[in-house]
Amino acid sequence: MTAAAKRSLLAGLRWTSLRLRLVVVFALVALTAAVSASGIAYWLNREAVLTRTQDAALGDFRQEMQNRAASLPLRPTKDDLQNAAVQMASSSPGYSVLLVDKRDGDKPIVGNSNLDTFTLDNVPLSLQQQVNRKQPAEAGNTYPYHLFWQRTSIRGTPYLVAGTRIIGGGPTGYMLKSLDQERQDLNSLAWSLGIATGLALVGSALLAQAAATTVLRPVQRLGDAARKLGEGKLDTRLVVSGTDELADLSRTFNRAASSLEKKVADMSAREESSRRFVADMSHELRTPLTAITAVAEVLEDEADSLDPMIAPAVHLVVSETRRLNDLVENLMEVTRFDAGTARLVLDTVDVADQVTACIDARAWLDAVDLDAERGMMVRLDPRRLDVILANLIGNALKHGGSPVRVSVRTDGDELVIEVRDHGPGIPEDVLPHVFDRFYKASASRPRSEGSGLGLSIAMENAHIHGGDITAANSPDGDGAVFVLRLPRDAEELTGTGRHHGAEARDDEGDAT
Repeated sequence: MTAAAKRSLLAGLRWTSLRLRLVVVFALVALTAAVSASGIAYWLNREAVLTRTQDAALGDFRQEMQNRAASLPLRPTKDDLQNAAVQMASSSPGYSVLLVDKRDGDKPIVGNSNLDTFTLDNVPLSLQQQVNRKQPAEAGNTYPYHLFWQRTSIRGTPYLVAGTRIIGGGPTGYMLKSLDQERQDLNSLAWSLGIATGLALVGSALLAQAAATTVLRPVQRLGDAARKLGEGKLDTRLVVSGTDELADLSRTFNRAASSLEKKVADMSAREESSRRFVADMSHELRTPLTAITAVAEVLEDEADSLDPMIAPAVHLVVSETRRLNDLVENLMEVTRFDAGTARLVLDTVDVADQVTACIDARAWLDAVDLDAERGMMVRLDPRRLDVILANLIGNALKHGGSPVRVSVRTDGDELVIEVRDHGPGIPEDVLPHVFDRFYKASASRPRSEGSGLGLSIAMENAHIHGGDITAANSPDGDGAVFVLRLPRDAEELTGTGRHHGAEARDDEGDAT
């Protein structure tokens, strides 16, 4: 059995499985019905068998007492009683007879058909007392003595014991009838009913399994279809047959899937259109921006020789031009990530050298403390790592507080770079949004130098490596801490190999 088959079998046997619960319920109902029917049948048959045997034996014993015991002399001898008891027992085989009378001085004499099986000791004392008690004569009771019986057990064998007394004077007679044959018959009946109950239980389980298969197969198909739909296969549909509730459910699922597919297609088309618009707009803006940037740089070089009234305007134009250029580059990079065209260009680099080069290129050496050991080699995209570090460190310098500390270490197969500042920290309501696009922590700074895309781009570059970035406040309440985690060998985790892709820019610390 394959692993998948074992998992499927175990899943089907879970108590949470509707199939198992249906089989158990069917089995319990069948078991209850079968046990109830068997119990009632056994009880009725038991009473019928015992009553028939008992009535036959008591009727015959009463008749024999009238015919033989009543015809004995008024004061019979022991031999008379013995002969009468033997004749009574032999005339109706199946029970033993005991006749008891009294001599002068109330000394009892006993006649027994079989001394080995039936003596006066076998007769319960309560039955003897009841048989010998004279009943008061009333309108509804014209006889002073009656026939009494009792079921008892002697040495593990069930017996029927009965006794009566001759009215008007005569011996007292007792009968002992074995019920062992009836017990065996009832035991056989009980075994038969037990076997029938077991067969009914097995049959009910098989029927429940068949019913569960019939009912649950459409449900299972519906579950598989829903799972495929959740995996993004929006063209999944069910084959509908019949007019029952499950067929209606399948039709409802198909309608919902069609509606969902249409809505997703519409959303995808709008998203693609928006992404294409942003990409086209960014691309079209690059050409005029290049010319404007060149003119702005010339103006900046000549700003000192311009009229003091014009110089501030020139500096503003230069600053805003650079900001616009950064925004366009960021939008193009975001578009590449959204389109899935961004790829890694992997290389083996020394992390300490890479971080140092990033800080030095932006003239941050005096504002950043670096804690990194040389010789820590990793395989990743150095240009994208530079983008991540530039955004994290630049964000810490702009919105945190000096000094900014960058520490580099390894944790198993991961590279961990921690950027910590000593500023006021990040407000709790801002923390969940620091990596959102165009999100700025302060609404009062809508025209800050950053575009609100820097940290978002840093996060996308971390994800493309198979890593992540987390933001939190320092436990001691002094500043914010950004932690970058990347695999030491991005090629093994991402499988991107040596694909070439989109160029990322050095966004020097966009604001959060």
